[in-house]
Amino acid sequence: MSATSAILDFASAQHSLPAAVRADTMRLIADTLAGGAAGAHSAEAQKLKFAIRAFGTDPEAGLLCGGEAPAASAAFFNGFAIHCLEWDAVHEGAVVHALSVVTAAVMAQAHDIGGIGQEHVLAAVAAGVDIASGLGIAATGPMAFFRPATAGVIGAALAAARLTDIPPDKYADVMGLAYSFASGTMQAHVEASIALPLQIANAARAAITAVALVEAGMEGPHDVLEGPFGYSRLIEPLDLARYTAGLGTIWRISEVAIKPFPSGRASHGALGELEALYRAGLRLGDVAGIELFAPPLIGRLVGRPYQPDMSAAYARLCLAILAPLMLRDGVIDPDLFEGEALHAPELVALAGKVSVRVDGNPDGNAMAPQRIVVGRRDGGVIERAIAANLGSVAHPMSAAQSAAKYGLCRRLAGADADPRIFDDPLAYMANS
Repeated sequence: MSATSAILDFASAQHSLPAAVRADTMRLIADTLAGGAAGAHSAEAQKLKFAIRAFGTDPEAGLLCGGEAPAASAAFFNGFAIHCLEWDAVHEGAVVHALSVVTAAVMAQAHDIGGIGQEHVLAAVAAGVDIASGLGIAATGPMAFFRPATAGVIGAALAAARLTDIPPDKYADVMGLAYSFASGTMQAHVEASIALPLQIANAARAAITAVALVEAGMEGPHDVLEGPFGYSRLIEPLDLARYTAGLGTIWRISEVAIKPFPSGRASHGALGELEALYRAGLRLGDVAGIELFAPPLIGRLVGRPYQPDMSAAYARLCLAILAPLMLRDGVIDPDLFEGEALHAPELVALAGKVSVRVDGNPDGNAMAPQRIVVGRRDGGVIERAIAANLGSVAHPMSAAQSAAKYGLCRRLAGADADPRIFDDPLAYMANS
């Protein structure tokens, strides 16, 4: 059996999730919807809400900011909302924000149907996240295309297909059309462009579109992972055995990390340590400089310098400003990413003295280990080894940290947010 066939069989199979996997899926859906509700009320998302009026008018699926839109448009908006604050869960080994695309697509599909059983939704999300993460695990080099979108669209489409009457022998068509729609480049990340969450949004919409086309009787190419013009040849080299060796026995959703802070995941190793130092009494005025020694991916993703005219999207991916914010406030508040508050003199003074030093790690996808060195104004030095990023399976958030994130998400979402998003997220997701 080919690796592609094995993945398609897994995608279409009936799954009874182990209790621990089910609990992880529930927890991650709750985290994803909370972050998405916060993102849906951001200034960037509100601009997008106006723009999606051009995509259609028949109300069929719910938006995380309230109201309804056609299913593909709802998937587009919700995918953007989930990722736009950089607060969404990520499989670190895969470097894939699989929950973002899969959750947006599955929720739109469930709402379009008019509601579906919650266990079906849980199995669909777990399977879709598994496949999207699995493609990242199989990658043998660093990203050139934006993997959360290119791998995400395939996992999301196959997950959404599970909520329909599409027979197993047509899942190859779903995967084929999803691959045909795959897009997203790391240039958006290099430039810290708002196109980054738009690429997540586009993948979620493409997933819904692929499913709808197959339901209508259309076909797609079949050998889209291993073929001569398939994913492994055109998007990035894959060693699919890395993934398929554990397919169906290792549930990748249980490996996904939650992001404690609304910033690029690559910043969380340093920010986790700085938050701990803040709780121990260290303050912005005590610090003369910060050096982070980290794998190449960290420098590539968040090692960019402070810019006086930077956008909110840039700031979320800039450790130079995130570190002073944490040392001043003990929290990263998305409300501060707009306007002059981000450029307070005390923040800017330290921003120029924060540096990311790339170490010799040969793994282009590694996020750890790291080492942070904090120079104090009194001449002292604080040095901490970072074996794992805060929020990962190896370094989970405390109950207090989780509650703080959830509370901030609820505040940002506003009083008009659907209460089920926070109080019964699975029911909201399934429209049940």
